[in-house]
Amino acid sequence: MRTLEGKPRYVAPNFITEIIEEDLRAGRYQKIVTRFPPEPNGYAHLGHAIASYIDFGIALDYGGECRLRMDDTNPETERAEYAEALIADMRWLGWDWGERVRYASDYFEELYQMAEKLILKGLAYVDSVSPEEMARLRGTVDTPGTPSPYRERSVEENLDLFRRMRAGEFKNGEHVLRAKIDLSSPNMKLRDPVLYRIVHAEHYRTGKQWCIYPSYDFAQATTDALDGVTHSLCSLEFVDNRAIYDWLMDHLWGEPPLHNTPRPRQYEFGRRSLEYTVVSKRKLRKLVEGGYVRGWDDPRLPTLAGQRRRGVRPEAIRRFAAQVGVSRTNRTVDIALLEAAIRDDLNHIAPRVMAVIRPLRVVLTNLEAPRSVSLPYWPPDVVQASPDGLVPLPSGARVQPEAATRTLTLGPVLFIEQDDFSPNPPKGYKRLTPGGTVRLKRAGVIRCEAYRTNEQGEVVELTCTYLGEEGQAAGVIHWLSQEDALPAEFRLYDRLFTVPHPEAEAREQEEEGEEDLEFLRFLNPQSLVVAHGYVEKSVLGDPPDTRYQFERNGYFWQDPVDSSPGALVFNRIVSLKDTWARRMEAEKPTPAQSPPPPRPSPGAPSLDLEAEARLQRYRTLGIPEAEARVLAREARLAAFLEEALGQAAAPGLASLVVNELAPAIRSGTCRVSPEGLAGLVRLLESGQISSRIAKDALAEAQQTGEDPAALIARKGLRRLDDPAALEPLIEGVLAKHPDKVRAYRAGKTGLLGFFVGQVMQETQGQADPEVAQALLRQKLG
Repeated sequence: MRTLEGKPRYVAPNFITEIIEEDLRAGRYQKIVTRFPPEPNGYAHLGHAIASYIDFGIALDYGGECRLRMDDTNPETERAEYAEALIADMRWLGWDWGERVRYASDYFEELYQMAEKLILKGLAYVDSVSPEEMARLRGTVDTPGTPSPYRERSVEENLDLFRRMRAGEFKNGEHVLRAKIDLSSPNMKLRDPVLYRIVHAEHYRTGKQWCIYPSYDFAQATTDALDGVTHSLCSLEFVDNRAIYDWLMDHLWGEPPLHNTPRPRQYEFGRRSLEYTVVSKRKLRKLVEGGYVRGWDDPRLPTLAGQRRRGVRPEAIRRFAAQVGVSRTNRTVDIALLEAAIRDDLNHIAPRVMAVIRPLRVVLTNLEAPRSVSLPYWPPDVVQASPDGLVPLPSGARVQPEAATRTLTLGPVLFIEQDDFSPNPPKGYKRLTPGGTVRLKRAGVIRCEAYRTNEQGEVVELTCTYLGEEGQAAGVIHWLSQEDALPAEFRLYDRLFTVPHPEAEAREQEEEGEEDLEFLRFLNPQSLVVAHGYVEKSVLGDPPDTRYQFERNGYFWQDPVDSSPGALVFNRIVSLKDTWARRMEAEKPTPAQSPPPPRPSPGAPSLDLEAEARLQRYRTLGIPEAEARVLAREARLAAFLEEALGQAAAPGLASLVVNELAPAIRSGTCRVSPEGLAGLVRLLESGQISSRIAKDALAEAQQTGEDPAALIARKGLRRLDDPAALEPLIEGVLAKHPDKVRAYRAGKTGLLGFFVGQVMQETQGQADPEVAQALLRQKLG
């Protein structure tokens, strides 16, 4: 949160806060009052969360109040269920609206009396034309409207008809009450808008007491004034409606019942929608009522009920809303911003435990007796970030870091992930292979001697040899022994749609002539994948609302509806990192290639003449062959690099473009600018930061949109290459691992890499690995 006169603030300075500060300085208002007015015709979603954050946050920032008021003026679509859900969701977000929830229906009598007042002033009339005729008479943007034949009814006739409308004498649509404003106004909203219409339907709060209901425009302005609202904040779609708002206040404010209340003003901010989902209540209802999801609380939906059941905490939603901010323009928010906010929130509250989601059985043939293995709940970075030096157990108790552990058994039968073994491994594969080795996390190394398949050719069991702590292995995997494994169901939730803008895609293809094509065509069939595996038995003693980081699998918690101690069900809240862009790129069809040049390079993809020229140029700039070829083949990557060239050394830029940013650049989701990348490379070249710092900063900048160099400066990150500063850290690492020190000195020199890794962990990647390695060799002898 930013600060406001030394105090934390919710909402960053923006054009609305500038207006509020000027109003306070000028003495127009003594106290700021805002309102959040949802319509109870569906469940609250992330769009409501952002809007409520602005409404409540601005009020809190300026010591004011925010009203929660249901805009319940349409009995045909509104239900008590929706109102109750909206109230529960706003409470879950942490908002406080005082003694009571307010409802537009609380003020129906006052609103009716104000409508009569407009009739008596000659500013409203009962119209009796059909809706189609009314629309025609309003004219177009190029032609003025035509007066209705009923526009000049007398005050007495209008008052009589309006009272008979209230008494229920007429059918739906027979009459409406319209404001008499300006039929030639360029703002179509001012061409005699409807103030009241007849609706014979039972209201969820007032029952059959009313059969006429105020329009949105009439109800918003008048109930804002009745509620004492000073700043009525709404989305940009209502910018033209502001003229009606002001017209109503010009003619009603200052007279009973609006004579002892501040005059409210409406201000609009840009609406925020979210990629890979829909937030239209109509479309959400279609998903729910059509059975495409399992209800309003389905974790795939953007509803707050769905996010809550998924396991997202309100703190993450508020963090997300704060990052989205306030502006004058509409925009679609990258869903990666929400996912990053959820990860940031969970990282420091989710203990690390192990779960095997798609299990593969492993038999250790030479393990003579089961071994006990102690595993920490928290990684070093979380421990170091603790302000009091203590970390929580899953139970919530705070203890010394060394006490925040649990014990697992390494037995003769294990389970590992199916993906952690490959009989035909691709290049660069660092997990288990036939005859290969891998390290079990904190439990030693195993070597695969044989594997068994079923009739379908699927690998179902591995036979392995346990090599102990001294074995050599390039990769590390998680595991569970048969003794500690509890059966569990894992619900792997992913993005609801396969395209970022499903509504826009549907409209675009419909315009091209395809009939009956709607957003539902873009539903992601993999938005929910159910797997059955195992989780470590330590979770049985934890509170049911504990969020976990399942090592290498993501953040999870127990489904609050379906999970029980005898039948565990875990929902994936979010993956550990965003793999969507890479998956989407991999699944794209391969485009037709240009004809190859006459003499293609042996063993390399063919390049056309333009690409060949780029390759030669990149080679002269000192870019290595492999990276130069990727850049030469891919025009998007090359264009990004070209913008950064001249601002930093080409080899460093090329390495990060190809190896770190390529998936995001290809998918159009890169949030790091060429200038930002160049600034990062300059820091790297100057020796101020290590490559580890650079890559970590780049990954975080891609999630948050922050400039990488600014991020590094804000966090105070720097390359640690001073031996005097590193020496005590290295001595501490050696003191923690006396058994490995003895093993190294006894000839197990391969442990040097382990010690370097520990130093890098202790320094959060800031240590110069070459300096650390030299000091370690010196200390180890």
